[in-house]
Amino acid sequence: MGDRKRPDRMSAVYEILTSEDDGRVCRDIPESACKVQPRNFFVHVFSLAATKTGAGLSDPKLVLSWIMTQLGAPAFLIGLLVPVREAGALLPQLFTAGAIRAMPQRKWVWAAGSLTQGLAVAGIGAASFVLEGASAGWAVIALLAVFSVARSVCSVSYKDVLGKTVSKATRGTATGAAGTLSAILVLLYGVLLAVDVLPKSVTVIAGALFVAAGLWAFSAVLFSTLAEEPGATEGGGNPVRVALDQISLLREDPQLVRFIAVRGLLMATALAPPFLVSLSGQSGGRALGELGTFVIASALASVGSSYLWGRLSDKSSRRVLALSGVLGGIVFVMTAALAAFGTYLLSQEYILPVAMFGLMFAYQGVRLGRATHIVDMASADKRAAYTAISNTVVGVLLVAGGIFGVIAELAGTVFVLTIFAGMCGIAAMLALGLEEVQEPDGETT
Repeated sequence: MGDRKRPDRMSAVYEILTSEDDGRVCRDIPESACKVQPRNFFVHVFSLAATKTGAGLSDPKLVLSWIMTQLGAPAFLIGLLVPVREAGALLPQLFTAGAIRAMPQRKWVWAAGSLTQGLAVAGIGAASFVLEGASAGWAVIALLAVFSVARSVCSVSYKDVLGKTVSKATRGTATGAAGTLSAILVLLYGVLLAVDVLPKSVTVIAGALFVAAGLWAFSAVLFSTLAEEPGATEGGGNPVRVALDQISLLREDPQLVRFIAVRGLLMATALAPPFLVSLSGQSGGRALGELGTFVIASALASVGSSYLWGRLSDKSSRRVLALSGVLGGIVFVMTAALAAFGTYLLSQEYILPVAMFGLMFAYQGVRLGRATHIVDMASADKRAAYTAISNTVVGVLLVAGGIFGVIAELAGTVFVLTIFAGMCGIAAMLALGLEEVQEPDGETT
């Protein structure tokens, strides 16, 4: 009896969340997936919520940079955190996508990638307990590289699995529900740190990394239970060939070149958070206790800005990119100015978390603006090529972004923030020269 009631309750909750009638739920997925649609839906929700929560507990921009600062890792290694995370998750896709698409069932690929991410994060936690200084820094960077490659594998496989196991009408609901649940949990973690329920020590934060690792392992096991029908294996050509074959588009379309330049310059908003965390360590006093408020600021910026930037992007993605550049530039100028006048102002409890909020607000605008712009600027037959070229160029630029850690080591964090301010300002001006691709009668390349 109990076994019979459980699916009924699951179906009832599923219907409340999706508000779908039976006539629409199974219109674009295999019949076998239709029969277990509520269960597949919740497998996606809880698997994604677990990995997203793990990502919040081990965020390289905040948590790992804080740990490395506490352990005395060199600034140039802290500066490598974001380039390794982002480029490591982007560039490998060009070489692994073909092989992954040749597999009839890709849930196993995602599960293996999730488990590998968990093992890498557990390794970072262990390194935090036993290492310090440069050795700790190099260990974290090496394990983060492994994590990023596994993340790229999950990224390539996930969209296809989602398309085969969850109806088109409810996919956004599944990912949105997972994002909301994880955001609540990460915010709770930040609050517990901010009010000192959880002591802000390397031991406690490293312990949280083991919790994150467990979440990835849990999601791997759960995701493997999806009812996924074997799918088509054709069309597994390697995206790197697409990028190379279409490289001539950079000569033919100046708007694409301008867009890539804007996106490359706005990398500053992604690269900067570890430097703000590092700056808090340099300001002394209670600044290193700000991790909890940093986490809260980042989570609130994400929750509070995503809908706004999304709506604005639908009206004018180029203006969103320009506004994000202006906001990022203002944050960098003000933070650099405060640091230049001495550490006293930065040692005030909420100065740097407020700066982090503004920076992450701008970063969300960059993410949504660039994604909307490249989709709307390209015709259907060129969209894949534009995306491949853009990702390839930006991936290479992210690798080169590691130079900012070296600059911070030699010239100081304030100098790096000043460079970032200039990058954002130039990006904002270039963005205004992009075509208004959302205009109904506007040109799309």
